[in-house]
Amino acid sequence: MRHEFNSLTSLYTYAIKKYGKCMASDYVDGGQRYTYAELDDVCRRASKLLANFGIMPYDKVAIFSQNMPNWTVAFFAITAFGRIAVPMLTELTVNEIRNILIHSDSKALFVSKKLFTKVPMDIVDRMSVVICTDDLSVLASRDEDYTCDGQLSKPREDDTAAIIYTSGTTGNAKGVMLSHRNLCANVLAAWHAQRIHKKDIFLSILPMAHAYELSIGMLYPFSCGASVYYIQKPPTPTVLIKALKEIRPTLMLSVPLVIEKIYRNSVLPTVEKSVLLSWMRQYIPWLLYLIVGWKVKSVFGGRIKFFGIGGAKLDPQVEAFLHKAHFPYAIGYGLTETAPLVCDASPRRTKVGSTGKPSYGVKVKLENVNPATGEGELVVKGDCLMRGYYKDYSRTKEVITDDGWFHTGDLAMCDKRGRYYIKGRMGNMILGASGENIYPEEIECVINSMEGINESLVVERNGQLVALVHYNDNVLDWNFESEEKFLKNLEERKQAVLDYVNSHVNKNSHIKEVKVQKEPFIKTATKKIKRFRYKDGENAENEK
Repeated sequence: MRHEFNSLTSLYTYAIKKYGKCMASDYVDGGQRYTYAELDDVCRRASKLLANFGIMPYDKVAIFSQNMPNWTVAFFAITAFGRIAVPMLTELTVNEIRNILIHSDSKALFVSKKLFTKVPMDIVDRMSVVICTDDLSVLASRDEDYTCDGQLSKPREDDTAAIIYTSGTTGNAKGVMLSHRNLCANVLAAWHAQRIHKKDIFLSILPMAHAYELSIGMLYPFSCGASVYYIQKPPTPTVLIKALKEIRPTLMLSVPLVIEKIYRNSVLPTVEKSVLLSWMRQYIPWLLYLIVGWKVKSVFGGRIKFFGIGGAKLDPQVEAFLHKAHFPYAIGYGLTETAPLVCDASPRRTKVGSTGKPSYGVKVKLENVNPATGEGELVVKGDCLMRGYYKDYSRTKEVITDDGWFHTGDLAMCDKRGRYYIKGRMGNMILGASGENIYPEEIECVINSMEGINESLVVERNGQLVALVHYNDNVLDWNFESEEKFLKNLEERKQAVLDYVNSHVNKNSHIKEVKVQKEPFIKTATKKIKRFRYKDGENAENEK
């Protein structure tokens, strides 16, 4: 990288000085536009406001807001001046909000007007100051804490910069302590994976409170003088397509669900409904992929050069299409605990099914490898590795060895060229009757390839594999769920899933039963299904 940083303060100072006149961020529709110099002015005023209420270095300040330019302002007003940020996901329940704000020892809170009503008033009363992210006004404060003598400091590289709470897919939230070194190491790794410059334009659609968007979608473009645009509404297909047309981004970060929906709901139907395209698919597939690939790129604004996919496993069928269509997708693998990058493959280095090679500065290896399959637990070491879980020494020791290796809990294999392939979570793996390893994620990819299916989940119940399936909205009309015609259609679809899957997977992975989900699956911030909510059938009232 042209300039390496040892703290977010040095990253911030460098970017402000070098890119002062460049556009830093705005809404797609306008209304909160900042150049780097203007953003610096607002950040310093926000930091001074925190100081006026006695928020000192190393104090924790939470951010509970939807994506917006002022989210970046809040983050740097906290971290660049020596405090510790506690980013919070917008989907949190009232109980989760309470637990995080108390457990983190947060003394102040940045919150949007939209989410302020979700914060319990007794928690608001505990805060020295509550600041609105929409306009940086004071929503609430404790007058006795108004001291006007808060101090600032320049943090050291190993000081904690942020505590990110994650429940993953198994509940039981942990506060991941990420240092300035951790986050700066990710910025450097991102630079080696895909270089960007001040003319690049990002469109942000993932939650900024998640390590993936925070590190790669906010800090990295900021370090290079690029511009980031935010959407004020949920990124539904209609909203997203309008934003893509308006902004014409050069880079985007996404989770698999976004591109998988585009493939299944737009690309596949277009090909299947066209006699010409169907003919091309059979006789001159290269031309079909060229045409459809060009069409997909045009939907993204025509300038997209990097479409980063991470947070969950991408459906191999969808990835195969993207690869053949020469769509500039990139694959990444990481965890909150590694801030997050562990492996990456840029658009020219993708290999279908692989999550790429270790990112710059990251050491990766497999432990307890099964000689028959070549699969083992992926463990990580490097400057990206967290300091530990906040106020949770025992769980920290469970995952980080004395010599500094982090156990990810993910099973993987490595090919001769050093590329890693994630097989699934160790906790998700199902042990078959004969002792064989069954990976539900692989069966789910087969199910999801069927027409009309939105997503699926394979669980073990009473020693048998059960597939939970959620169809696209236009497939089943639940208003008629008690009628005979609906029930007959439902049973036929369940049998079709059973027959198709069991004819496409090995005998050990055969499913015994199919159940249809009436409502969408409950998901994490990166759109991964919370498996633990479905293993024991606690949502059985939603199954048919």
